[in-house]
Amino acid sequence: MNISDHPIGIFDSGVGGLTVAHAVVKALPNENIIYFGDTAHLPYGEKSAAAIQSYSIKIAHMLLEQHCKMILIACHSASSVAYDLVKEYVGSRAVVMNVIDPVIAILKASFANQSVGLIGTKSTVQSNVYKKRIDALELDITLKSLAVPMLVPAIEEGFHQGSIIESILGEYLARPALLDIHALVLACTHYPIVKNTIDAYYQQRVKLIDPSEQAASAVLARLKKENLQNKKDAPGIKQFFVSDYTTGFAEQAKLFFSESITLTHYPLWE
Repeated sequence: MNISDHPIGIFDSGVGGLTVAHAVVKALPNENIIYFGDTAHLPYGEKSAAAIQSYSIKIAHMLLEQHCKMILIACHSASSVAYDLVKEYVGSRAVVMNVIDPVIAILKASFANQSVGLIGTKSTVQSNVYKKRIDALELDITLKSLAVPMLVPAIEEGFHQGSIIESILGEYLARPALLDIHALVLACTHYPIVKNTIDAYYQQRVKLIDPSEQAASAVLARLKKENLQNKKDAPGIKQFFVSDYTTGFAEQAKLFFSESITLTHYPLWE
């Protein structure tokens, strides 16, 4: 098999990364995709950096065993604390990407000299990765960050529509930390699942930056640059692995891809 036919590996702590996988499939329908949801350890946002790094290396090893030509870290927590380590571990065996760099690129292109809000997990916000990158590039962006720890568990439990999620979002988005913003970075791949509710809260007056859309565009550009695009004129094959089988994950995946999903159980530590 030519290396361009090899799959793109995408991983996250749970269902959130499916937003990225769906965006990648939409942008690159001919690519083969392997998705790994580390459901045994979600949410990553509440874990230590050392734990997230350990999980990420183990998953990267598994994706290399599946001959992935690219590994996309579809999790902001892992992107913020494990990207450099995964990149070093993988070396030249595959291209490694994360979901933070494409968001920084759109901030640089469109939001200089503006006030930008960011919601994320505790791990992502405490890492200060976005502020460090913005300052290093001298973008003159005022970043207003807020950790929203209740959001991922609510989404994982299926409360992505209705009064419960509206109440949780209303409580967070009304906080002083997010006042007077021009754009809001959804700094967790779970959050696009409730993007419409966030958009309704702001009455479409705040630009929402969706990491899944930015990541898919970046993946397409990188594959072109490296001449790694799948040349076959046929829909790509999608495979889904989880570290702990849950019916909720299967149901969410089916919603994203409008087809029956077969999950393969892959315990990380056995």
